[in-house]
Amino acid sequence: MLKMAAVTATDVVYDLGSGDGKIVIAAARLGARGVGIDIDPRRVTEATANATAAGVSDRTTFILGDIFDPAITIRDATVVMLYLWERLNIKLIPRLKAELRPGTRIVSNSFTMGPTWPAEQSQLVGTHYIYRWTMK
Repeated sequence: MLKMAAVTATDVVYDLGSGDGKIVIAAARLGARGVGIDIDPRRVTEATANATAAGVSDRTTFILGDIFDPAITIRDATVVMLYLWERLNIKLIPRLKAELRPGTRIVSNSFTMGPTWPAEQSQLVGTHYIYRWTMK
């Protein structure tokens, strides 16, 4: 996912539904700043501990919250990572289009944004398709 997004040290990578933080941590290892948002407090605690153990806690932030809560902004993202059901991706479309700047890359593992927003790139990686969009 990070390779498809072409993540570099200048990026701010948001993972919506970040779970154990592996995507955020991998982005931080590339020099990027990573932000994970998850609704489960145990996962946020786990992700924070994982980032500390990986030595990247200075470049990572994990937020306890709902990815649909407008009080949690995603405006400073240059890359957004998703591994959510398609119906949730579709529900996120208005928020992504309202908050993200042109050029921001969105990458989703396994699930599209539905027929109204086709991916500009897709690739089979192992047993999962990875999809990419770029904000216009």
